Amino acid sequence: QVPLVESGGGSVQTGESLRLSCETSDSTYRRHFMGWFRQAPGKEREGVAAIRSDGRTMYAETVKGRFAISLERAKNILYLQMNNLRPDDTAVYYCAAGRPMSFDSWAFSERAYYSWGQGTQVTVSS
Repeated sequence: QVPLVESGGGSVQTGESLRLSCETSDSTYRRHFMGWFRQAPGKEREGVAAIRSDGRTMYAETVKGRFAISLERAKNILYLQMNNLRPDDTAVYYCAAGRPMSFDSWAFSERAYYSWGQGTQVTVSS
């Protein structure tokens, strides 16, 4: 387990933006890959975006073109920039640290992640 602390959630209107942050105390990002997941009420947790240590990214179809995942390596911070938010983006968002597994095959599988943050609520109203 590595400590992961999310922040940046909140309540916004449709079309607005939020940036989520995930801080960790070590160089986890450099070893494997990191991801953002979300869980809406009554639904299973789903992968939203992931980034490999070399900068390669992957996005769920529902957020492609609206969300951007990035790393600020000097500060060990993972970001999720969320633009043009919609009500169906409402969920608790989690960042997670991935195991040394195939990024292409496992980036959106919960089994690939060994440490999770506590989550941050994002609410989008119409």
